[in-house]
Amino acid sequence: MLDILHQDDALLAVNKPAGLPVHRSKLIGPADAFLIDLLREQVGGELFLAHRLDRATSGVLLVARSAAVAAALGGQFMEREVHKQYLAVVRGWPEPPEGLVDYPLPGSRGTGPRREARTRYQRLATVEVPIALGRYPQQRYALVLAEPETGRFRQIRKHMAHIHHPVIGDCQHGRGDHNRLYKQHFGCHRMLLHAWRLRITDPVSGERLAIEAPLDPDYAALLARFGWALAQPQATRP
Repeated sequence: MLDILHQDDALLAVNKPAGLPVHRSKLIGPADAFLIDLLREQVGGELFLAHRLDRATSGVLLVARSAAVAAALGGQFMEREVHKQYLAVVRGWPEPPEGLVDYPLPGSRGTGPRREARTRYQRLATVEVPIALGRYPQQRYALVLAEPETGRFRQIRKHMAHIHHPVIGDCQHGRGDHNRLYKQHFGCHRMLLHAWRLRITDPVSGERLAIEAPLDPDYAALLARFGWALAQPQATRP
């Protein structure tokens, strides 16, 4: 069963597992299951997606109980009133430790005009592992808090790759040699990007909601292996 993080008469928030597609799409190809169908079976009634997460990404996903609530939530995303925090394990140690990636991105098919895209990041922890790869006897990795200010297709993945710190496990924008290292040495077979926290305004009550999705056991075990503990990082915007 899906892990429901929040539930009321207007909306639900679920902890989407990595690898589970949200809905049918030509971009993802065939799949045995889709989150929206599983959730309908679990809770019943009509459900409407308020936003999207990539198939490989885990974490907080909002689902509305009516088209009107879905539209209201979609408006909050469009107006940049939703505060989003993601956790990512990336190759290398980003410098400076905090920064803003301001790099326009094209649409989902890589065509059309580039549009404004901004992602703030904060380096939370680092590790150096004694595994040789290429010219280097040791490899550096970092845990990063990413806060996208816009919502472009695969924005965090593309922005981290743009600054030469791709997300581990990202098959499209990452490094295959480092992805294989994580599979072989750490048993990690997922992309290490997690939609950790989301703050929205409930469209019905007007209450400000803060929703947090726990890491799955594999992601949490990797952080423990590296000696990384999740503190309470300071948000860069309200």
